[in-house]
Order: sequence, then structure tokens, then C-alpha cells
Amino acid sequence: MNEKAVALPDDLPGFVQESDFKSIDWDKKAVEFGDRGIIGNSNKSGVIGVEMPSLNTQKWMWHVWGIEEGRDNQLTIVGYHKNSNTIHSILVNGWNIGLSGSVNGADAHAPSNVKVPKPGDWAILLYTNGNYFDTLIYDITE
Repeated sequence: MNEKAVALPDDLPGFVQESDFKSIDWDKKAVEFGDRGIIGNSNKSGVIGVEMPSLNTQKWMWHVWGIEEGRDNQLTIVGYHKNSNTIHSILVNGWNIGLSGSVNGADAHAPSNVKVPKPGDWAILLYTNGNYFDTLIYDITE
């Protein structure tokens, strides 16, 4: 197992902990569920658009279940590249986006533009309002 230290970027939100990356289960790959092409962890979190080539800027629609509805919910998205042990903001505009109301059966959603910096296995860690929420495991090849 790779025990190399994870370097946390200086601008990473303070509530993101190094231990969050050590507990990633790489075998728990995201799967397609529902009838809208959402790829993620069934009835927890998922994305529409992740199957598109994402090494160039791409639009992804984030979906989360099991959170209180409310306009002030923030979703923080942290990308972790397995092979290089590096952390990246995959959102084009920083680490956070605001969540909107329910759609496609999810309790909240948010459209965003993402750019994945390199191909490989990615763990996308999601935080809602500063609390760890879920991890999505994607293999992004193009």
C-alpha cells in the first residue's frame, strides 16, 4: 500500500483533513443508478456528465441525497488523484458551489464546470457545509 504523505494545497478549506484521504476505499467504484444516467453511490451522491471526456472543461451536475433542503447549503468538491497522491480542485472556480433544490430524485443539486487535470483513478470527496459527506470513485481516462 502507498503510504506516501498527502500534500494538502495551501488554499484547501481547513475542514478537509489528511485522514479523509487515507480512508478512501478504491474498490467502491461509482456506478450508474436511477433512470437519469447519474453515476455515483446510489441514493447518496452522484454526477450526470462524468462519463463525458472531462480532461477538457466539462459540465457536471452534482446530486446529493439525505441533506436538509435549504438555500445556504455549500458543496465542497475535492479531487484526489490516486497515482500521483495529489489533491486538486476540479471545479473551474475554486472548491465550493452552492446547492439548489431537489431534482432527479435527489434532495439537492448543483451544476458546475469541471476540469480534471490528468487521467487515472480519482476519488472525489464531497463535503456539505464543512462536513465530510461522501466519496465518489471514478476512473477518468479522457
